[in-house]
Amino acid sequence: MADGDGLGEAATAAASPPAPAPGQSLSLGWRERLRAGLAGTGASLWFVAGLGLLYVLRVPLRLCENLAAVTVFLNSLTPKFYVALTGTSSLISGLIFMFEWWYFHKHGTSFIEQVSVSHLRPLMGGTESSISEPGSPSSNRESETSRQNLSECKVWRNPLNLFRGAEYRRYTWVTGKEPLTYYDMNLSAQDHQTFFTCDTDFLRPSDTVMQKAWRERNPPARIKAAYQALELNNDCATAYVLLAEEEATTIVDAERLFKQALKAGETIYRRSQQCQHQSPQHEAQLRRDTNVLVYIKRRLAMCARKLGRIREAVKIMRDLMKEFPPLTMLNIHENLLESLLELQAYADVQAVLAKYDDISLPKSAAICYTAALLKTRTVSDKFCPETASRRGLSMAEINAVEAIHRAVEFNPHVPKYLLEMKSLILPPEHILKRGDSEAIAYAFFHLQHWKRIEGALNLLQCTWEGTFRMIPYPLEKGHLFYPYPSCTETADRELLPTFHHVSVYPKKELPFFIHFTAGLCSSTAMIALLTHQFPEIMGVFAKAVEPHPVSMPRFAPSHLTLQE
Repeated sequence: MADGDGLGEAATAAASPPAPAPGQSLSLGWRERLRAGLAGTGASLWFVAGLGLLYVLRVPLRLCENLAAVTVFLNSLTPKFYVALTGTSSLISGLIFMFEWWYFHKHGTSFIEQVSVSHLRPLMGGTESSISEPGSPSSNRESETSRQNLSECKVWRNPLNLFRGAEYRRYTWVTGKEPLTYYDMNLSAQDHQTFFTCDTDFLRPSDTVMQKAWRERNPPARIKAAYQALELNNDCATAYVLLAEEEATTIVDAERLFKQALKAGETIYRRSQQCQHQSPQHEAQLRRDTNVLVYIKRRLAMCARKLGRIREAVKIMRDLMKEFPPLTMLNIHENLLESLLELQAYADVQAVLAKYDDISLPKSAAICYTAALLKTRTVSDKFCPETASRRGLSMAEINAVEAIHRAVEFNPHVPKYLLEMKSLILPPEHILKRGDSEAIAYAFFHLQHWKRIEGALNLLQCTWEGTFRMIPYPLEKGHLFYPYPSCTETADRELLPTFHHVSVYPKKELPFFIHFTAGLCSSTAMIALLTHQFPEIMGVFAKAVEPHPVSMPRFAPSHLTLQE
């Protein structure tokens, strides 16, 4: 994720295995060359053997007579037969074309190519050449690429995720559509079990009930379990958290429940602090209670932000970052950036970016695009494309354009949402960095900040597409970041609802078989139409291109004589 290429090269060099001995490399090369030579010779021998067998069996199979019979049959066909033949061919190829097109848009690959690679290639002996030795450079590159893709395609908790009851469910009531996917909600259930449960839950009956509640798939069952936990213990903080997230229908109700959770959570946290050194179980309990307290305060800050008390929200977030600095995985600084932009405190935004836009820290769309927004703000009000093309760009404009290019390279899906070229939906609870889900989550909250700065969207519109001229194609390596991962489309389709058209980068080229079936369908349909309209001309053309029959001389046997 870092910008520096030197760190990546050093890590790759450190992780690479030692070079093999000279004798071992020579033996491996000799084996590969022998295997390739035998494979090519075997194919040629099979082809020659087939031709020889066909030549030997030409007399028993009566090939010449059969060819003459086929020619006579073709000469007797009428134009109606050719119309039916070409029409049927056009229909079948058209159906194949439509199926290939649907399969490509749904799965991102050609069905015919996939079947060919999966089933036909092993039968033809194509897998041996693709297998590399464990110590070869190709296997090292493949393992490095796979490790990079796994790290790039990690799903992260959305730091600005909405409230299920007060926002997601209200959207479902109005539109009748589900904004969250099962995969997204399942990830949230795993997060809740990680943050809000521990091994000592059996010591408190209320925590035992809540442990089961976080595993429930049915929302009414979870809410019912939360009320049962409150009957057992009126100070069960996690029960209030669940009710605030899922039962509260407004932000005001959610804030009221979170304040009750804060009161109970602080009491339990102080109690856990006093007992943390007694045993490892008490330490685990303290970590759980810390997670609960941080989660409650963060959601209270988000409630204050949504209700217009922005300075209060900023204070809560700053206090959280000072009191619990190890919890950087929650990305509270992204909540702070959005609130400071709403206050138009751009100096404070720059101070936060100076701390978190570091080469050693993972990047995000919020960090990259906020940095671009701050540099755009200094020149956007006076920027004019015609004037800039005549006099050239100033140093400040160059810095702004470079910042935009850097942000677009990190996540190329964001500009279409900021420029309103694509419609926004509610952001998911989890996002994939550099993916469409992260672009939606960023644009959903930050579009208003770009609109507030005069000319910012105009500068973005004029310059963002120039990023793709700087990135090598195909995406073998990046310009400022690692190459764009190829797994984002699959993960985004799991995170985003089905009614949303997922943005894909880079645009995939149409497979060969889609072009082939489209051409076959069009050509056969054209031939059928011409044969139907001009049967005589097409009949003469068909007879002209047909092979002429081969006349075979007949000889009377020498031992037979004509009788009177």
